[in-house]
Amino acid sequence: KRGLARMHALRGKSTAMASPLTDRPMEIAILTVAETTSSTVYGMNDLLCSAGRDWGLITQGQPGTPLIRPTIVSTSGEPMQVANNGWIMPHRSLDADYHPDAVCVLEIAIAPRSDFAIGMSEEIDWLQHYWRKGGIIAAACTGALLLAEAGLLDDQDATTHWGFCDFVSRRYPKVRLHPNRALVTSGEEQRLIMAGGGTSWMDLGLYLIARFCGVEEAIHVAKVHLIDWHEVGQQPYAVLSCGRK
Repeated sequence: KRGLARMHALRGKSTAMASPLTDRPMEIAILTVAETTSSTVYGMNDLLCSAGRDWGLITQGQPGTPLIRPTIVSTSGEPMQVANNGWIMPHRSLDADYHPDAVCVLEIAIAPRSDFAIGMSEEIDWLQHYWRKGGIIAAACTGALLLAEAGLLDDQDATTHWGFCDFVSRRYPKVRLHPNRALVTSGEEQRLIMAGGGTSWMDLGLYLIARFCGVEEAIHVAKVHLIDWHEVGQQPYAVLSCGRK
């Protein structure tokens, strides 16, 4: 119930935030790197595919019209081995002219070290270019570190996984970090969207559906997938990092 109440709370904001849908599904890119976890990529892919389609299939026996087309992207577009011996088959490669309606950067399996972004310069450059062109960037968990490394979070509100908050505060002192919040929107026209811990990609997916397709559709998807909003946030877990060297 709390999760549905949180979705209803977005109702008053969704009209201002939503982009009008055209005659095509909106495209949300899911950016992958070698440190990506495949479960979050394919989980987000399936969640976004559900918008507009699955509620009618379950309740009426006929699928509805898909509202979102997720596109898994990487620098090369070639099949790639990722974290935990997973494999991802991207739909396409990145290039300077590629401009999806929004892009997601999900969990990356890294240690909180200053060299974590070595080998990710192409992705960081593309994110900077996409942002300058007016793109919408969403991140879940440690994916927010790529946004910080790109300088997109300077003087902005942000969140990330509780275990990386100390690292972010030290390495990126200009970031206004909110460790206790499960979801943060910031930046020009609220074009930066961040969710906190590992499974918060589901919160992020529901938010994107609510923002671009409407709150009722997000509620339908939440019911189909039995997702409840993380109302509590990360505060109960953040204490675990206190005093850590």
